[in-house]
Amino acid sequence: MEASWRQVAGGRGRARGRATAAPSGNGIHLRGAGGGREKGSVGAVPFGASPGGVATSAASGSRHSPAGSQALQTPAASELMSQKKFEEIKKANQAAARKLVEERFSSSSEEEGDEDFEGKQGKIVANTFITYTTQTDGDTRELERTKQYVNEAFQAGAMTCLICIASVKRNQAVWSCSGCFCIFHMPCIQKWAKDSEFLVSSVTDDDFGKRDYPWPCPKCRFEYKRSETPSRYYCYCGKVEDPPLDPWLVPHSCGQVCEREFKPSCGHKCLLLCHPGPCPPCPKMVTTTCYCKKAKPIPRRCSAKEWSCQLPCGRKLLCGQHKCENPCHAGSCQPCPRVSRQKCVCGKKVAERSCASPLWHCDQVCGKTLPCGNHTCEQVCHVGACGECPRSGRRFCPCQKSRFSLPCTEDVPTCGDSCDKVLECGIHRCSQRCHRGPCETCRQEVEKHCRCGKHTKRMPCHKPYLCETKCVKMRDCQKHQCRRKCCPGNCPPCDQNCGRTLGCRNHKCPSVCHRGSCYPCPETVDVNCNCGNTKVTVPCGRERTTRPPKCREQCSRPPTCHHTSQEKHRCHFGSCPPCHQPCQKVLEKCGHLCPAPCHDQALIKQTGRHQPTGPWEQPSEPAFIQTALPCPPCQVPIPMECLGKHEVSPLPCHAVGPYSCKRVCGRILDCQNHTCMKECHKVTKIDGCTGKNKAGPECLRCEEGCSKSRPLGCLHPCILPCHPGECPPCVQMLRIKCHCKITSLYVECRKITTADVNEKNLLSCCKNQCPKELPCGHRCKEMCHPGECPFNCNQKVKLRCPCKRIKKELQCNKVRENQVSIECDTMCKEMKRKASEIKEAEAKAAFEEEKRRQQAELEAFENRLKGRRKKNRKRDEVAVELSLWQKHKYYLLSVCGAVVVVFAWYITHDVN
Repeated sequence: MEASWRQVAGGRGRARGRATAAPSGNGIHLRGAGGGREKGSVGAVPFGASPGGVATSAASGSRHSPAGSQALQTPAASELMSQKKFEEIKKANQAAARKLVEERFSSSSEEEGDEDFEGKQGKIVANTFITYTTQTDGDTRELERTKQYVNEAFQAGAMTCLICIASVKRNQAVWSCSGCFCIFHMPCIQKWAKDSEFLVSSVTDDDFGKRDYPWPCPKCRFEYKRSETPSRYYCYCGKVEDPPLDPWLVPHSCGQVCEREFKPSCGHKCLLLCHPGPCPPCPKMVTTTCYCKKAKPIPRRCSAKEWSCQLPCGRKLLCGQHKCENPCHAGSCQPCPRVSRQKCVCGKKVAERSCASPLWHCDQVCGKTLPCGNHTCEQVCHVGACGECPRSGRRFCPCQKSRFSLPCTEDVPTCGDSCDKVLECGIHRCSQRCHRGPCETCRQEVEKHCRCGKHTKRMPCHKPYLCETKCVKMRDCQKHQCRRKCCPGNCPPCDQNCGRTLGCRNHKCPSVCHRGSCYPCPETVDVNCNCGNTKVTVPCGRERTTRPPKCREQCSRPPTCHHTSQEKHRCHFGSCPPCHQPCQKVLEKCGHLCPAPCHDQALIKQTGRHQPTGPWEQPSEPAFIQTALPCPPCQVPIPMECLGKHEVSPLPCHAVGPYSCKRVCGRILDCQNHTCMKECHKVTKIDGCTGKNKAGPECLRCEEGCSKSRPLGCLHPCILPCHPGECPPCVQMLRIKCHCKITSLYVECRKITTADVNEKNLLSCCKNQCPKELPCGHRCKEMCHPGECPFNCNQKVKLRCPCKRIKKELQCNKVRENQVSIECDTMCKEMKRKASEIKEAEAKAAFEEEKRRQQAELEAFENRLKGRRKKNRKRDEVAVELSLWQKHKYYLLSVCGAVVVVFAWYITHDVN
């Protein structure tokens, strides 16, 4: 509830740069310039002041307020208003006092309540998982792991991001690893993934940014692909994106059923609500039998459905002689533990061996006679037949160039040709004659490059050439050089220790020198309270930022100020906190009680210290001393109106007087367009009265240009200074292009801005013929116009019949619309018929000529087969009479060609 003068004056805010009220202890004090209102700050009077003082304060506020003087015109109304103000201020002070007492004396109960809450919370989590531990004898380690993650999620500050070593808060976007379920801040893991990919891809310039390198989890080093880099914030089960913050749910949970499949998969899904960490063992009840299938099926938890009846297994072992005597078990039976006498593969030796490995080989040569009858088998103890003699069949000479068929008792001779085998160098060939045994070493001198390829030298081919140049490439750690002599480029991995300081700033990385970020520090540190009774375990590196745990012991030091008792507080480090009880000393000038906190032992900077004698003397740190400070000026709020009549605000008692509220004056200037921008100031009345919105002689004078909006399309500013009323019309000339974009026209701006669409088209017309070309290829006949040209071309074009003999002139638009066509007449058809007859005659003559030529070729071929008869040649010849066409075909063809040429000439000239 606000004070009555705030409601009467109707102003907003408080005086800028002035003090504002704030409670301290059992009363109210005012903070200096720049200070805001503290929590629980209220109206006017210190707690415990007399009602008369409050009424006097309210009455004084009504006297200073002009609005109050106008509202209260009679003594009865004035008394009623004062009583109402007193009741409002009394209620506000009582509410502030109750709130202050609750905040001061509820710290111990709060801390005790935290312990009770944590105990209740642990019982709730234990009751949630109690059904998972009943009716089963399986492994509960995964269940304990899930309980640990859920407990840490409920505890404030328990979850820590291992990248930035900071606590994970409820309202922060996080990402959970699918391997170790560790939780990281979303920006931290995105930066980690980006840096890891960059460090791996920057090993060589060739592959930089081209290959899809994986990035590892900072804790378990589980590798993820680049496409799996988290970009969005999901809940634990992955159903809801950006889960809302709900105080009744686990942090970062959506509150729905998890429904993730169990690992290993059993066909069931998790029934817990969306939760951190791994899913607990499957709680479903299934009916299963034991491993050996001898016992009856019984109902068991799905997570522990495999069980043993503890009876002997009885399955036959791999040796085929004994049975498994172990209790009912999973998987294959163990090897037979017994020992027996067993023969080797070839059967020559017998030895005592384990039944688990019945097949074994002795060390004797077979020695059986081969099928050739001349040699024996040289293989060591083997299974099956010995095979054919390796010296039987066709054999090659040592150089593999000649092949011989010799008995197996004779050796293959050398062929006498050059060996020509590739030597060990892989470049040259053996120059000796065909020989047995290995070829000699290559001794040819060649120009050899060293292994690193930087130097060359002439030397024997079989000797390697290593230079003394040391490799300067960086190893895979990207920190140390290879420094190996004549390195071919495959530098070995770095073998030096990393030694980088870990994120905890306390330990160094013990791993081998590597790329990327180091593993987080696995150590933990205990942070103790001052007395050492309470401690908290945090990851190494967080001991600098972790507050010491709260200790339950009370501090028993005596007070050092003028108060009789000290505020109760717990065990702490260093000196006791300063006394925050209200001073309550009576001020001399106004008689109010000092509401400020106790200032008997305030820390102030020591002045007048020893000055350094020269530049060699190091300046000492500033020293602070404890001393008693005088009471601050009285901060009881008194209502005052500002100079510009904008608001009525409470001012401190020691600073009552005319003031500026620091707002803009806001009075309308003579131009009727702008307001006075000066800070709140005093305005002298003109002609006996001045309204709140009318400017006075102390206000500014408008010196700006006209800023009124111009007509739509006009870009020219008004030529007059800031003025009331409408602006004059714009008479500037505009240069515009006509519709055909060829001619430039000059038009007044006001004509363009006031014209409608038709008038604008007339103003933009240059009165010339349109230069655009119609789709038919002719020029538009219309005057300069906007938009597309009308398609009504009336120009004459020539049109011919299909045989090109008849032609006519028609309008272009009719021809384009296919409304007119010219057909061939009877003469055209007759000429086409004659031309086709001539073509048929020519084709027939060509066919007869081809037939005669083929007949002549056939007769000539038959004559060559029969031979020539010299004597009866003339008698056997038969006279063949030529046809009329064969005699005169050349003359007829010439005449037909001439006729065709004359006919074609006639047609072309007739059409033209």
